Amino acid sequence: MLRKLSFELLPIVYRYRLANTLKHNVKREYNGTSSALHAEANTLHVDEQLQEIFKFKDTKISNWIIENKAHALCISYTESNKDNRQWILRTLASRYAVQHNNICQVAKRLVCTESENERQMIVHERALKNILIPAYHWLFVIIGRLQHGVKFLVDLRTDVLQLISEVKDPDESLIVQQLNHTLRDLLLLWFSVGFLHMERITWESACDILQKVSDYEAIHPMRNWLDLKRRVGPYRRCYIFTHPSMPREPIVVLHTALCDVIPDSVKDIEEAETRILGSAKKYITFLEEDKSKIKAAIFYSIVSTQKGLQGIELGNYLIKEVISEITTEFPAIRQLSSLSPIPNFKTWLFDKLKQDMAFIFTTQEYQIAKDILQTKNLISTLKKILDTSLWTGDKQLSEFLKEPLLRACAWYLYKEKRRGYALNTVANFHLRNGAVMWRINWMADPSPRGVTNSCGIMVNYRYFLEDSEKNSRNYIEYFTINATEDITNLAKQAEKLRNPS
Repeated sequence: MLRKLSFELLPIVYRYRLANTLKHNVKREYNGTSSALHAEANTLHVDEQLQEIFKFKDTKISNWIIENKAHALCISYTESNKDNRQWILRTLASRYAVQHNNICQVAKRLVCTESENERQMIVHERALKNILIPAYHWLFVIIGRLQHGVKFLVDLRTDVLQLISEVKDPDESLIVQQLNHTLRDLLLLWFSVGFLHMERITWESACDILQKVSDYEAIHPMRNWLDLKRRVGPYRRCYIFTHPSMPREPIVVLHTALCDVIPDSVKDIEEAETRILGSAKKYITFLEEDKSKIKAAIFYSIVSTQKGLQGIELGNYLIKEVISEITTEFPAIRQLSSLSPIPNFKTWLFDKLKQDMAFIFTTQEYQIAKDILQTKNLISTLKKILDTSLWTGDKQLSEFLKEPLLRACAWYLYKEKRRGYALNTVANFHLRNGAVMWRINWMADPSPRGVTNSCGIMVNYRYFLEDSEKNSRNYIEYFTINATEDITNLAKQAEKLRNPS
Protein backbone atom coordinates (compact mmCIF):
# COMPACT_ATOMS: atom_id res chain seq x y z
CA MET A 1 0.00 0.00 0.00
CA LEU A 2 2.82 2.39 0.93
CA ARG A 3 4.66 1.55 -2.29
CA LYS A 4 1.50 2.25 -4.30
CA LEU A 5 0.96 5.59 -2.55
CA SER A 6 4.59 6.58 -3.11
CA PHE A 7 4.24 5.76 -6.81
CA GLU A 8 1.09 7.89 -7.05
CA LEU A 9 2.83 10.81 -5.33
CA LEU A 10 5.82 10.79 -7.71
CA PRO A 11 4.12 13.09 -10.25
CA ILE A 12 3.15 15.40 -7.38
CA VAL A 13 6.74 15.62 -6.12
CA TYR A 14 7.94 16.20 -9.67
CA ARG A 15 5.33 18.91 -10.20
CA TYR A 16 6.32 20.60 -6.96
CA ARG A 17 10.01 20.69 -7.86
CA LEU A 18 9.34 21.83 -11.38
CA ALA A 19 6.90 24.48 -10.14
CA ASN A 20 9.57 25.88 -7.83
CA THR A 21 11.95 26.05 -10.78
CA LEU A 22 9.41 27.85 -12.94
CA LYS A 23 7.99 30.03 -10.18
CA HIS A 24 10.22 33.04 -10.85
CA ASN A 25 10.36 32.86 -14.68
CA VAL A 26 8.12 35.86 -15.28
CA LYS A 27 10.16 38.08 -12.96
CA ARG A 28 13.58 36.79 -14.05
CA GLU A 29 13.90 39.63 -16.53
CA TYR A 30 14.08 42.19 -13.73
CA ASN A 31 15.26 40.19 -10.70
CA GLY A 32 18.78 40.36 -9.38
CA THR A 33 20.72 40.15 -6.17
CA SER A 34 22.80 43.02 -4.99
CA SER A 35 24.49 44.12 -1.81
CA ALA A 36 23.33 47.11 0.19
CA LEU A 37 26.42 49.00 -0.99
CA HIS A 38 25.58 48.37 -4.63
CA ALA A 39 21.98 49.46 -3.99
CA GLU A 40 23.16 52.75 -2.48
CA ALA A 41 25.44 53.45 -5.41
CA ASN A 42 22.57 52.59 -7.72
CA THR A 43 20.58 55.63 -6.55
CA LEU A 44 22.75 58.14 -8.39
CA HIS A 45 22.80 55.89 -11.42
CA VAL A 46 19.00 55.73 -11.48
CA ASP A 47 18.78 59.51 -11.18
CA GLU A 48 21.00 59.83 -14.26
CA GLN A 49 18.90 57.23 -16.07
CA LEU A 50 15.71 59.17 -15.35
CA GLN A 51 17.18 62.44 -16.58
CA GLU A 52 18.46 60.80 -19.75
CA ILE A 53 15.13 59.12 -20.53
CA PHE A 54 13.07 62.27 -20.02
CA LYS A 55 15.37 64.20 -22.38
CA PHE A 56 13.88 62.09 -25.15
CA LYS A 57 10.30 63.09 -24.35
CA ASP A 58 8.70 65.06 -27.22
CA THR A 59 11.58 64.18 -29.56
CA LYS A 60 11.52 62.08 -32.71
CA ILE A 61 14.17 59.63 -31.57
CA SER A 62 13.44 55.96 -32.34
CA ASN A 63 11.16 54.21 -29.83
CA TRP A 64 13.44 51.20 -29.49
CA ILE A 65 16.22 53.42 -28.10
CA ILE A 66 13.88 54.84 -25.45
CA GLU A 67 12.51 51.38 -24.67
CA ASN A 68 16.02 49.99 -24.16
CA LYS A 69 16.78 52.75 -21.67
CA ALA A 70 13.41 52.18 -19.93
CA HIS A 71 14.27 48.49 -19.73
CA ALA A 72 17.58 49.31 -18.04
CA LEU A 73 15.73 51.61 -15.62
CA CYS A 74 13.38 48.76 -14.66
CA ILE A 75 16.36 46.53 -13.90
CA SER A 76 17.98 49.24 -11.78
CA TYR A 77 14.76 49.78 -9.86
CA THR A 78 14.31 46.07 -9.17
CA GLU A 79 17.89 45.76 -7.93
CA SER A 80 17.38 48.65 -5.48
CA ASN A 81 16.51 48.16 -1.84
CA LYS A 82 13.31 49.51 -0.29
CA ASP A 83 14.74 52.91 0.73
CA ASN A 84 16.18 53.55 -2.72
CA ARG A 85 12.96 52.47 -4.41
CA GLN A 86 11.04 54.94 -2.29
CA TRP A 87 13.55 57.66 -3.22
CA ILE A 88 12.94 56.87 -6.92
CA LEU A 89 9.16 57.04 -6.43
CA ARG A 90 9.44 60.35 -4.58
CA THR A 91 11.62 61.72 -7.38
CA LEU A 92 9.13 60.65 -10.02
CA ALA A 93 6.21 62.05 -8.04
CA SER A 94 7.79 65.48 -7.52
CA ARG A 95 10.24 66.22 -10.34
CA TYR A 96 8.24 64.66 -13.17
CA ALA A 97 4.74 65.69 -12.15
CA VAL A 98 2.69 68.40 -13.86
CA GLN A 99 4.26 71.87 -13.82
CA HIS A 100 1.75 74.24 -12.26
CA ASN A 101 3.33 77.43 -13.63
CA ASN A 102 3.15 76.13 -17.18
CA ILE A 103 -0.48 75.16 -16.68
CA CYS A 104 -1.34 78.66 -15.48
CA GLN A 105 0.39 80.26 -18.50
CA VAL A 106 -1.43 78.09 -21.02
CA ALA A 107 -4.72 78.56 -19.19
CA LYS A 108 -4.28 82.36 -19.34
CA ARG A 109 -3.68 82.22 -23.10
CA LEU A 110 -6.81 80.10 -23.49
CA VAL A 111 -8.92 82.50 -21.43
CA CYS A 112 -7.64 85.48 -23.38
CA THR A 113 -8.45 83.93 -26.76
CA GLU A 114 -11.56 85.20 -28.48
CA SER A 115 -14.25 82.50 -28.59
CA GLU A 116 -14.77 83.25 -32.30
CA ASN A 117 -11.18 82.23 -33.03
CA GLU A 118 -11.97 78.52 -33.02
CA ARG A 119 -8.64 77.46 -34.52
CA GLN A 120 -6.63 79.23 -31.79
CA MET A 121 -8.98 77.90 -29.10
CA ILE A 122 -8.37 74.32 -30.23
CA VAL A 123 -4.60 74.87 -30.26
CA HIS A 124 -4.61 76.19 -26.69
CA GLU A 125 -7.04 73.48 -25.50
CA ARG A 126 -4.78 70.80 -26.93
CA ALA A 127 -1.74 72.40 -25.30
CA LEU A 128 -3.58 72.56 -21.97
CA LYS A 129 -4.64 68.94 -22.24
CA ASN A 130 -1.05 67.83 -22.91
CA ILE A 131 0.44 69.88 -20.11
CA LEU A 132 -2.09 68.51 -17.60
CA ILE A 133 -0.63 65.02 -18.13
CA PRO A 134 2.40 64.41 -15.87
CA ALA A 135 5.66 63.42 -17.53
CA TYR A 136 5.79 60.12 -15.65
CA HIS A 137 2.59 59.08 -17.50
CA TRP A 138 4.67 59.01 -20.69
CA LEU A 139 7.32 56.86 -18.97
CA PHE A 140 4.70 54.38 -17.72
CA VAL A 141 3.30 54.00 -21.24
CA ILE A 142 6.82 53.27 -22.54
CA ILE A 143 7.40 50.66 -19.80
CA GLY A 144 3.99 49.10 -20.51
CA ARG A 145 5.20 48.25 -24.03
CA LEU A 146 8.14 46.22 -22.72
CA GLN A 147 8.03 42.46 -22.25
CA HIS A 148 6.77 41.93 -18.68
CA GLY A 149 6.47 45.72 -18.43
CA VAL A 150 2.82 45.62 -17.36
CA LYS A 151 3.72 43.23 -14.53
CA PHE A 152 6.52 45.60 -13.53
CA LEU A 153 4.03 48.48 -13.30
CA VAL A 154 1.60 46.39 -11.25
CA ASP A 155 4.41 45.65 -8.80
CA LEU A 156 5.49 49.30 -8.94
CA ARG A 157 2.02 50.38 -7.83
CA THR A 158 2.31 47.96 -4.91
CA ASP A 159 5.38 49.94 -3.84
CA VAL A 160 3.52 53.23 -4.37
CA LEU A 161 0.66 52.09 -2.13
CA GLN A 162 3.19 51.05 0.51
CA LEU A 163 4.85 54.46 0.31
CA ILE A 164 1.48 56.22 0.68
CA SER A 165 0.81 54.28 3.88
CA GLU A 166 4.15 55.43 5.32
CA VAL A 167 4.28 59.09 4.23
CA LYS A 168 3.46 61.47 7.09
CA ASP A 169 3.77 64.87 5.40
CA PRO A 170 0.40 65.94 3.88
CA ASP A 171 1.99 67.81 0.94
CA GLU A 172 4.21 64.88 0.03
CA SER A 173 1.28 62.49 0.42
CA LEU A 174 -0.67 64.57 -2.09
CA ILE A 175 1.93 64.35 -4.84
CA VAL A 176 2.48 60.61 -4.27
CA GLN A 177 -1.30 60.15 -4.47
CA GLN A 178 -1.21 61.83 -7.88
CA LEU A 179 1.41 59.31 -8.98
CA ASN A 180 -0.84 56.53 -7.70
CA HIS A 181 -3.89 57.89 -9.54
CA THR A 182 -1.97 58.05 -12.82
CA LEU A 183 -0.80 54.45 -12.45
CA ARG A 184 -4.25 53.26 -11.41
CA ASP A 185 -5.93 54.93 -14.38
CA LEU A 186 -3.50 53.28 -16.81
CA LEU A 187 -3.94 49.86 -15.19
CA LEU A 188 -7.71 50.35 -15.16
CA LEU A 189 -7.56 50.86 -18.93
CA TRP A 190 -5.18 47.95 -19.56
CA PHE A 191 -7.04 45.56 -17.29
CA SER A 192 -10.45 46.13 -18.82
CA VAL A 193 -12.46 42.92 -18.54
CA GLY A 194 -12.43 42.62 -22.34
CA PHE A 195 -8.68 41.96 -22.21
CA LEU A 196 -8.95 39.25 -19.55
CA HIS A 197 -9.18 35.53 -20.22
CA MET A 198 -11.09 33.15 -17.94
CA GLU A 199 -9.46 29.76 -17.55
CA ARG A 200 -10.61 26.69 -15.66
CA ILE A 201 -7.96 25.01 -13.53
CA THR A 202 -7.90 21.23 -13.10
CA TRP A 203 -5.28 18.74 -11.95
CA GLU A 204 -4.19 18.52 -15.58
CA SER A 205 -3.34 22.25 -15.71
CA ALA A 206 0.30 23.35 -15.91
CA CYS A 207 2.14 22.68 -12.68
CA ASP A 208 3.41 26.25 -12.29
CA ILE A 209 -0.18 27.54 -12.49
CA LEU A 210 -1.30 24.97 -9.91
CA GLN A 211 1.55 26.05 -7.64
CA LYS A 212 0.46 29.70 -7.89
CA VAL A 213 -3.18 28.82 -7.23
CA SER A 214 -1.99 27.09 -4.07
CA ASP A 215 0.38 29.90 -3.05
CA TYR A 216 -2.21 32.64 -3.54
CA GLU A 217 -4.96 30.94 -1.51
CA ALA A 218 -5.33 33.18 1.53
CA ILE A 219 -8.76 32.29 2.93
CA HIS A 220 -8.43 28.51 3.30
CA PRO A 221 -4.71 27.68 2.84
CA MET A 222 -3.89 24.45 1.04
CA ARG A 223 -2.69 21.76 3.44
CA ASN A 224 -0.83 19.76 0.80
CA TRP A 225 -0.90 18.72 -2.85
CA LEU A 226 -3.68 16.19 -2.22
CA ASP A 227 -5.80 19.01 -0.80
CA LEU A 228 -5.13 21.07 -3.93
CA LYS A 229 -6.03 18.09 -6.12
CA ARG A 230 -9.40 17.81 -4.36
CA ARG A 231 -10.13 21.52 -4.76
CA VAL A 232 -9.66 21.38 -8.53
CA GLY A 233 -11.36 17.98 -8.86
CA PRO A 234 -14.95 16.70 -9.22
CA TYR A 235 -17.71 18.66 -7.46
CA ARG A 236 -15.36 21.62 -7.30
CA ARG A 237 -14.54 24.28 -9.85
CA CYS A 238 -11.55 26.62 -9.88
CA TYR A 239 -11.36 29.51 -12.35
CA ILE A 240 -8.77 32.22 -12.87
CA PHE A 241 -8.46 35.45 -14.82
CA THR A 242 -5.24 35.95 -16.78
CA HIS A 243 -4.00 38.89 -18.85
CA PRO A 244 -2.06 38.60 -22.15
CA SER A 245 0.63 40.96 -20.81
CA MET A 246 1.09 38.79 -17.69
CA PRO A 247 1.17 35.24 -19.06
CA ARG A 248 0.91 32.32 -16.63
CA GLU A 249 0.01 34.68 -13.80
CA PRO A 250 -3.42 34.24 -12.16
CA ILE A 251 -4.83 37.71 -11.47
CA VAL A 252 -8.00 36.59 -9.69
CA VAL A 253 -8.70 33.06 -8.40
CA LEU A 254 -12.22 31.83 -7.62
CA HIS A 255 -12.92 28.50 -5.91
CA THR A 256 -16.45 27.09 -6.17
CA ALA A 257 -18.06 24.07 -4.52
CA LEU A 258 -20.95 22.22 -6.15
CA CYS A 259 -23.44 21.20 -3.44
CA ASP A 260 -26.98 19.98 -2.87
CA VAL A 261 -27.81 22.85 -0.45
CA ILE A 262 -26.19 26.10 0.66
CA PRO A 263 -23.69 25.04 3.37
CA ASP A 264 -23.41 26.89 6.66
CA SER A 265 -19.79 25.90 7.37
CA VAL A 266 -16.56 24.84 5.72
CA LYS A 267 -17.17 21.31 7.03
CA ASP A 268 -20.63 21.28 5.45
CA ILE A 269 -19.06 21.75 2.00
CA GLU A 270 -17.23 18.45 2.45
CA GLU A 271 -20.34 16.82 3.91
CA ALA A 272 -22.38 17.93 0.90
CA GLU A 273 -19.95 16.10 -1.36
CA THR A 274 -20.27 12.98 0.80
CA ARG A 275 -24.08 13.18 0.65
CA ILE A 276 -23.99 13.43 -3.14
CA LEU A 277 -21.46 10.62 -3.56
CA GLY A 278 -22.94 8.35 -0.92
CA SER A 279 -19.41 7.50 0.20
CA ALA A 280 -16.66 9.65 1.67
CA LYS A 281 -13.87 7.77 -0.10
CA LYS A 282 -15.40 7.16 -3.49
CA TYR A 283 -13.34 8.56 -6.37
CA ILE A 284 -14.99 9.70 -9.58
CA THR A 285 -14.10 11.67 -12.70
CA PHE A 286 -15.68 14.91 -13.93
CA LEU A 287 -17.73 12.89 -16.40
CA GLU A 288 -19.32 10.94 -13.54
CA GLU A 289 -20.62 13.96 -11.61
CA ASP A 290 -24.34 13.56 -10.88
CA LYS A 291 -25.76 16.76 -12.36
CA SER A 292 -29.24 16.09 -11.02
CA LYS A 293 -28.00 16.34 -7.41
CA ILE A 294 -26.08 19.58 -7.82
CA LYS A 295 -28.53 22.29 -6.75
CA ALA A 296 -26.18 24.96 -5.36
CA ALA A 297 -22.92 26.65 -6.37
CA ILE A 298 -20.91 28.07 -3.46
CA PHE A 299 -18.14 30.63 -3.91
CA TYR A 300 -16.00 29.80 -0.89
CA SER A 301 -12.83 31.65 -1.82
CA ILE A 302 -12.05 34.55 -4.14
CA VAL A 303 -8.63 36.13 -4.10
CA SER A 304 -7.17 39.07 -6.04
CA THR A 305 -3.52 38.13 -6.28
CA GLN A 306 -1.94 41.45 -7.29
CA LYS A 307 -1.79 44.19 -4.65
CA GLY A 308 -0.93 46.64 -7.39
CA LEU A 309 -4.41 46.16 -8.89
CA GLN A 310 -6.12 47.33 -5.68
CA GLY A 311 -9.21 49.39 -6.47
CA ILE A 312 -9.64 47.83 -9.92
CA GLU A 313 -12.75 45.66 -9.86
CA LEU A 314 -12.05 42.28 -11.42
CA GLY A 315 -13.44 39.74 -8.94
CA ASN A 316 -17.04 40.72 -9.61
CA TYR A 317 -16.60 40.11 -13.34
CA LEU A 318 -15.06 36.69 -12.67
CA ILE A 319 -18.01 35.71 -10.44
CA LYS A 320 -20.47 36.73 -13.15
CA GLU A 321 -18.64 34.76 -15.84
CA VAL A 322 -18.35 31.71 -13.57
CA ILE A 323 -22.08 31.88 -12.76
CA SER A 324 -22.85 31.84 -16.47
CA GLU A 325 -20.46 28.95 -17.06
CA ILE A 326 -21.67 26.82 -14.13
CA THR A 327 -25.41 27.34 -14.61
CA THR A 328 -24.98 26.32 -18.24
CA GLU A 329 -23.08 23.18 -17.24
CA PHE A 330 -25.47 22.34 -14.37
CA PRO A 331 -29.03 23.40 -15.26
CA ALA A 332 -30.41 22.12 -11.91
CA ILE A 333 -28.53 24.82 -9.98
CA ARG A 334 -31.00 27.26 -8.47
CA GLN A 335 -29.01 28.51 -5.48
CA LEU A 336 -25.92 30.71 -5.81
CA SER A 337 -24.15 31.86 -2.68
CA SER A 338 -20.82 32.65 -1.11
CA LEU A 339 -19.50 31.26 2.15
CA SER A 340 -17.45 34.24 3.18
CA PRO A 341 -15.04 35.15 5.98
CA ILE A 342 -15.43 38.33 8.04
CA PRO A 343 -11.95 39.87 8.20
CA ASN A 344 -11.28 42.34 11.01
CA PHE A 345 -14.47 41.51 12.90
CA LYS A 346 -12.59 40.49 16.05
CA THR A 347 -10.46 43.65 15.95
CA TRP A 348 -13.64 45.75 15.72
CA LEU A 349 -15.20 43.69 18.52
CA PHE A 350 -12.42 44.47 20.99
CA ASP A 351 -12.41 48.14 20.04
CA LYS A 352 -16.10 48.28 20.97
CA LEU A 353 -15.56 46.34 24.20
CA LYS A 354 -12.91 48.87 25.24
CA GLN A 355 -15.32 51.74 24.58
CA ASP A 356 -18.27 50.26 26.42
CA MET A 357 -19.06 46.69 27.42
CA ALA A 358 -22.76 47.44 26.79
CA PHE A 359 -22.05 47.53 23.06
CA ILE A 360 -21.77 43.75 23.15
CA PHE A 361 -23.30 42.35 26.35
CA THR A 362 -26.51 42.94 28.23
CA THR A 363 -26.11 43.53 31.98
CA GLN A 364 -27.16 39.94 32.63
CA GLU A 365 -24.76 38.55 30.00
CA TYR A 366 -21.94 40.63 31.44
CA GLN A 367 -22.44 39.07 34.90
CA ILE A 368 -22.75 35.54 33.46
CA ALA A 369 -19.50 36.03 31.49
CA LYS A 370 -17.67 37.11 34.66
CA ASP A 371 -19.00 34.05 36.50
CA ILE A 372 -18.04 31.63 33.71
CA LEU A 373 -14.55 33.09 33.36
CA GLN A 374 -14.18 33.75 37.09
CA THR A 375 -12.67 37.18 36.56
CA LYS A 376 -13.21 40.78 37.58
CA ASN A 377 -11.47 42.23 34.49
CA LEU A 378 -13.69 40.74 31.79
CA ILE A 379 -12.22 42.60 28.80
CA SER A 380 -8.63 41.56 29.53
CA THR A 381 -9.59 37.94 30.23
CA LEU A 382 -11.87 37.72 27.23
CA LYS A 383 -9.18 39.08 24.95
CA LYS A 384 -6.66 36.50 26.14
CA ILE A 385 -9.15 33.69 25.61
CA LEU A 386 -10.38 34.82 22.19
CA ASP A 387 -6.82 35.36 20.96
CA THR A 388 -6.53 31.57 20.61
CA SER A 389 -8.89 28.97 19.20
CA LEU A 390 -8.88 26.85 22.39
CA TRP A 391 -12.10 28.44 23.68
CA THR A 392 -14.09 26.81 20.86
CA GLY A 393 -13.62 23.49 22.66
CA ASP A 394 -15.22 24.85 25.84
CA LYS A 395 -18.88 23.98 25.29
CA GLN A 396 -20.26 26.20 28.05
CA LEU A 397 -18.29 29.28 26.95
CA SER A 398 -18.96 28.71 23.26
CA GLU A 399 -22.71 28.35 23.78
CA PHE A 400 -22.81 31.44 25.96
CA LEU A 401 -20.87 33.60 23.47
CA LYS A 402 -22.98 32.53 20.49
CA GLU A 403 -25.86 34.97 21.02
CA PRO A 404 -23.90 38.14 21.90
CA LEU A 405 -21.27 37.58 19.20
CA LEU A 406 -23.84 36.84 16.46
CA ARG A 407 -25.73 39.94 17.53
CA ALA A 408 -22.54 42.04 17.42
CA CYS A 409 -21.56 40.53 14.07
CA ALA A 410 -24.93 41.44 12.55
CA TRP A 411 -24.47 45.02 13.72
CA TYR A 412 -20.92 45.12 12.34
CA LEU A 413 -21.94 43.83 8.92
CA TYR A 414 -25.26 45.65 8.56
CA LYS A 415 -24.74 48.93 10.42
CA GLU A 416 -21.04 49.80 10.51
CA LYS A 417 -20.33 52.01 7.48
CA ARG A 418 -17.48 53.79 5.74
CA ARG A 419 -18.54 56.59 3.42
CA GLY A 420 -22.02 55.12 3.39
CA TYR A 421 -20.93 51.62 2.40
CA ALA A 422 -20.37 48.50 4.50
CA LEU A 423 -17.21 48.82 6.59
CA ASN A 424 -16.31 45.17 6.05
CA THR A 425 -14.47 44.80 2.74
CA VAL A 426 -15.88 41.36 1.88
CA ALA A 427 -19.44 42.52 2.60
CA ASN A 428 -18.87 45.61 0.46
CA PHE A 429 -17.58 43.45 -2.41
CA HIS A 430 -20.59 41.11 -2.52
CA LEU A 431 -23.15 43.85 -1.89
CA ARG A 432 -21.73 45.88 -4.78
CA ASN A 433 -22.22 42.77 -6.91
CA GLY A 434 -25.90 42.73 -5.98
CA ALA A 435 -25.87 39.90 -3.46
CA VAL A 436 -28.15 39.66 -0.41
CA MET A 437 -26.70 39.38 3.12
CA TRP A 438 -28.49 36.08 3.67
CA ARG A 439 -27.26 34.18 6.74
CA ILE A 440 -24.67 34.52 9.53
CA ASN A 441 -23.21 31.16 10.55
CA TRP A 442 -21.84 30.36 14.01
CA MET A 443 -18.65 28.27 14.16
CA ALA A 444 -18.56 28.00 10.38
CA ASP A 445 -14.75 28.09 10.34
CA PRO A 446 -13.31 26.87 13.68
CA SER A 447 -9.78 26.75 12.26
CA PRO A 448 -7.17 28.93 14.02
CA ARG A 449 -7.27 31.37 11.09
CA GLY A 450 -11.07 31.54 11.09
CA VAL A 451 -11.24 32.05 14.86
CA THR A 452 -8.49 34.69 14.77
CA ASN A 453 -10.25 36.78 12.12
CA SER A 454 -13.90 36.48 13.08
CA CYS A 455 -14.36 34.15 16.06
CA GLY A 456 -15.18 31.37 13.59
CA ILE A 457 -18.23 33.18 12.17
CA MET A 458 -18.88 33.24 8.41
CA VAL A 459 -21.59 34.71 6.18
CA ASN A 460 -23.58 33.54 3.18
CA TYR A 461 -24.08 36.30 0.61
CA ARG A 462 -26.72 34.94 -1.73
CA TYR A 463 -27.08 35.86 -5.39
CA PHE A 464 -30.58 36.07 -6.84
CA LEU A 465 -29.84 36.73 -10.50
CA GLU A 466 -33.18 38.38 -11.23
CA ASP A 467 -32.62 40.95 -8.45
CA SER A 468 -28.84 41.41 -8.50
CA GLU A 469 -28.80 44.45 -10.79
CA LYS A 470 -31.45 46.24 -8.72
CA ASN A 471 -29.71 45.33 -5.46
CA SER A 472 -26.37 46.56 -6.80
CA ARG A 473 -27.77 49.90 -7.91
CA ASN A 474 -29.62 50.45 -4.63
CA TYR A 475 -26.45 49.77 -2.69
CA ILE A 476 -24.09 51.84 -4.85
CA GLU A 477 -26.46 54.78 -5.38
CA TYR A 478 -28.49 54.82 -2.16
CA PHE A 479 -26.27 52.83 0.29
CA THR A 480 -29.10 50.31 0.81
CA ILE A 481 -27.99 46.94 2.21
CA ASN A 482 -30.35 44.14 1.25
CA ALA A 483 -30.37 41.69 4.16
CA THR A 484 -32.69 38.97 5.38
CA GLU A 485 -35.05 39.48 8.31
CA ASP A 486 -32.94 37.23 10.56
CA ILE A 487 -29.95 39.53 10.15
CA THR A 488 -31.86 42.79 10.49
CA ASN A 489 -33.54 41.48 13.65
CA LEU A 490 -30.13 40.65 15.17
CA ALA A 491 -28.92 44.15 14.27
CA LYS A 492 -32.02 45.66 15.91
CA GLN A 493 -31.30 43.71 19.10
CA ALA A 494 -27.76 45.11 19.09
CA GLU A 495 -29.12 48.60 18.54
CA LYS A 496 -31.33 48.32 21.63
CA LEU A 497 -28.23 47.73 23.73
CA ARG A 498 -26.75 50.97 22.43
CA ASN A 499 -29.99 52.91 22.84
CA PRO A 500 -31.92 51.23 25.68
CA SER A 501 -34.50 54.05 25.81
